Amino acid sequence: MNTLRTFFVGYFYSTWLLVVLVVGVCYMPYGVAGVMLNGTRIVLNANDRNASTIVTNLTQSDYAVQVWVNDEKDDNVSHSPFIALPALFKIRSGEEQVVRIIKTPGQLPSDRESVFYFNAQEIPVLTSGERNTLKVAIRTRVKVFYRPQHLSGTASEAPGQLLWKLVDTASGSVLRVSNPTPYHVTFIGIRVLEGTAPTELKDVDMVAPNSSLDFPLGHSVKAQKVAVEFSFINDYGGYSDILKSSAAR
Repeated sequence: MNTLRTFFVGYFYSTWLLVVLVVGVCYMPYGVAGVMLNGTRIVLNANDRNASTIVTNLTQSDYAVQVWVNDEKDDNVSHSPFIALPALFKIRSGEEQVVRIIKTPGQLPSDRESVFYFNAQEIPVLTSGERNTLKVAIRTRVKVFYRPQHLSGTASEAPGQLLWKLVDTASGSVLRVSNPTPYHVTFIGIRVLEGTAPTELKDVDMVAPNSSLDFPLGHSVKAQKVAVEFSFINDYGGYSDILKSSAAR
């Protein structure tokens, strides 16, 4: 799901546009940021001119916020075919700001979804009496799904079409999930039921369209077939009910 990156901020002058010094990075739950988004994912359909998200300041302090869209690499080199507007704004306590994500000219695959990431970097506003204080700035990062027209099926149907398989390797058994659909599927959790001993898989994330992921089980499965239970995140950021399937060799 969605992650937050923490930056320690040094203040050199008292305007609301600050110089940010990156001293350390850690990950925290989605609800820690001073400014919040109204969702954990953004879907931009190809036939829509743009998609939007709402940035809300729920704190008693004012913030400057910088927003942008990039890819999974999260660097300053890779080109993103999206812009977020306004790119920089000030948001006072209790206020909201609508941010629009607009696709720029350029080609993306038309036979499957593409995924990018919307970033909202908050910068606490420095008051006149806080020149020597140290504050924390938090970046919120959520997925942006670009969905072409005329894809087969629907995103809500994709999880039920996943294919599961047991694969034997030298280091033990692997659970392989294959996604034959044009949609991304983001997992919340995956459990393998082998006899009466369920195995909760760690570090489950997202399987891309027309691709597969392998999850090491940490041991060799003796059975020829096991039950699989999993849940996923829908377009609205909600958690699905548990779906049941099976995996065989």
